[in-house]
Amino acid sequence: MAASESLLDLINAAQEQAKTHQTRIDQILATNDANSRSAEEVDALQSATKALETATIDAFSLFEARMQHHFKRGPFSRKLTARLREAGETKLADQVHQYYLAANVLKHGKGASHRELLKTPTPLVTLRSDEPDAETPTSLIDVTTGGFFDGLCATIIAATHFLE
Repeated sequence: MAASESLLDLINAAQEQAKTHQTRIDQILATNDANSRSAEEVDALQSATKALETATIDAFSLFEARMQHHFKRGPFSRKLTARLREAGETKLADQVHQYYLAANVLKHGKGASHRELLKTPTPLVTLRSDEPDAETPTSLIDVTTGGFFDGLCATIIAATHFLE
């Protein structure tokens, strides 16, 4: 993608690509149970899930990079969340923070963000158990939950409109 594309165009393109992966995941999960999946289906499920995980990290990183100029220095997400709260946009502030934590866990694994998600469960982010199985990727965040990536994109778009 060209550097001249707007953040919103890039997020919309990522969302369209993610729908392809989500549709494939949904098809595999709907057609049979975990015990009867072929090796090809397991590989396709893992590949599509990994693509959604990567897209999540990329979308939030792109959002941070393109919107950082709205703040002098320091942690973008913390400053954005504070500004949203000051403006009375508490729900959007919470959404930005939760998706920031999810992207951070996908990127870095267990740590402070993971512990915070464990302490404050939210319907936006579903945590996986610490015990991976052969059917699913080892990520701690379930990006295949219906609406996860769409919710991330909607949050980024709303926060972008707020800042601009």
